[in-house]
Amino acid sequence: MKVSKLTGSIGAEILDIDISKDLSDSVITDIRETLLAHKVIFFREQDLTPEQQISFTKRFGEISTSPVYKTLKEYPQIMPVVKEVTDTDIIGDTWHTDETFQQTPPMGSLLYAREIPSVGGDTLWANLGLAFERLSDGMKEKLLTMKAIHSNDFLTANAKRRNSTRSTKLREDAPVMQSLHPVVRTHDETQEKILFVNQPFTFAFEGMTREESLPLLTYLYQMSAKPEMTCRFKWRKGSLAFWDNRCTLHYACNDYRGERREMHRITVEGTKPQ
Repeated sequence: MKVSKLTGSIGAEILDIDISKDLSDSVITDIRETLLAHKVIFFREQDLTPEQQISFTKRFGEISTSPVYKTLKEYPQIMPVVKEVTDTDIIGDTWHTDETFQQTPPMGSLLYAREIPSVGGDTLWANLGLAFERLSDGMKEKLLTMKAIHSNDFLTANAKRRNSTRSTKLREDAPVMQSLHPVVRTHDETQEKILFVNQPFTFAFEGMTREESLPLLTYLYQMSAKPEMTCRFKWRKGSLAFWDNRCTLHYACNDYRGERREMHRITVEGTKPQ
């Protein structure tokens, strides 16, 4: 197993490993430590059945299921992320952290490429620990005392319209969900301070209206996705990305009109942000 950094800020590829195999506990520990160090890790040339992807994911925690997106009937642990050739839109084409409207958002997500377009369809990740670190001391001090409301209204209020242009389908009967999280999260394992807001799901600061909240939220969103704090991954068939959802944003590029893309996503249960 070899580790090759993608950038100086975030991301690394793990080479010379076959994750379809029954890996030892020590190798799993090494993979987890690499994830903690680089926040998103990538594997190439993996030939995985759904059962093998599920089995690998379980080595890192209990599997969670999305309360808002439909999953595979035969494998309810897997959410298909698909764009058909006739689709105009995709999910994930805004900077976001997965499902922070839940009381316990996912610890991480594992996305496996089963079919990719001839060109395009890259995904980008951003380092939210670095985003907090680069704020002024005064801003850090203020944010450490604040909480924010996270909501899935961005999805549920527009489910029918979104489903009309996307093959990855929302549950149109999904309940409206809201959670209150600290604006600055302490990472469960590394104790790093993390800027924990994202554009689709952070609705407003506690005790403030959305209109009052938006100027500061917009500034924090801009600070979170500066190019020098990001990495960009070019998918190949058989690639798998594993990101730490507690300390990253990610963004899916919709730049492959007329071509099909199929990915399988599994998420690992997380804890309540503190």
